Amino acid sequence: MKINRSLVLAVTLGLSMPAMAEDPMKVGFVYVGPIGDHGWSYQHDQGRLALEEHFGDKVDTTYVENVSEGADAERTIRRLAQTGNDVIFTTSFGFMNPTARVAEEFPDITFLHATGYKQAENLGTYLSVTYEGRYVTGTAAGLVTETDTLGYIASFPIPEVIRDINAVYLGAKAVNPDIELKVVWANTWFDPAKEADAANALMDQGADVIVQHTDSPAPLLAAEKRGNWGVGQASDMRKFGGDAHLLSVVNDWAPYYIDTVQSVMDGTWESEDYWGGISDDVIQIVGISDRLTDEQRAKVDEVIASIDSGEFHPFTGPLKDQSGELRVLEGETMTKEELAGMDWYVQGMTATLPE
Repeated sequence: MKINRSLVLAVTLGLSMPAMAEDPMKVGFVYVGPIGDHGWSYQHDQGRLALEEHFGDKVDTTYVENVSEGADAERTIRRLAQTGNDVIFTTSFGFMNPTARVAEEFPDITFLHATGYKQAENLGTYLSVTYEGRYVTGTAAGLVTETDTLGYIASFPIPEVIRDINAVYLGAKAVNPDIELKVVWANTWFDPAKEADAANALMDQGADVIVQHTDSPAPLLAAEKRGNWGVGQASDMRKFGGDAHLLSVVNDWAPYYIDTVQSVMDGTWESEDYWGGISDDVIQIVGISDRLTDEQRAKVDEVIASIDSGEFHPFTGPLKDQSGELRVLEGETMTKEELAGMDWYVQGMTATLPE
């Protein structure tokens, strides 16, 4: 064993030693897409950069991008655990089971999984309440459409995407009873060419407002090219849309990442299911088009304010599904658990869910 003679001498003589610098907390991130997608993964990485700026040399962050959901994700998460990360954030629904398995193997590491529902003593879940932003999107889209037809580019038929489709439809229906929402399933989170094709297919069917649950600005660019409206996904996409940009629904992860890492540092972190929305500034509505009339803008602002204050919840009954079955009683609001398992379209939707 190597002996630190300076330390022995100091202790013998009763001398104080300079405080040893603490090792930085290592924080790892796993992204399903590239950080240059200008959408979901880009915005998570902005949160990582904000974490670095806030804590300085108290943290050491790393990220892995373009990680496939499945075996590749499990290998990546395990590698981050094996290389000494103290906290690991995994940021896509398909990372849920891989994260849970690795968390069980490494009980001393704190794991956070975005958009999932599996928890453990060292595994928490978190998401942004995107359906709040989608309801606002539906309101604005329902006000500006001239064809009464909206288009939605969906990624995968998971509860998060299904409830966001429903939220857009409900928001639009509340201001335009003649609205129809068409859906194209892209079966990808990020594929600009595929996303553009989906946008054009929807516009060929009469949609003049394009909403997306995919991550590139390609749908917005396609909408601009054809003189229609588009909505930014996850980050502020107004620079891509020009006059086509209706608004962007932004996920700001920085406050959550900073607060979570601080709680781990303080030893106060406990596993929870965190949902952050408009009132937390985790969901932000930015870049609302100045092409809206004063009356239209006032209505959009009214909806934002009512959600922000808690006065209004987008999924308040009565709500029926496509078959006419009553799912939510009048005056009741869907719980987190019910929203987390949503696998049905609301009444009035003409699209069908994939098998």
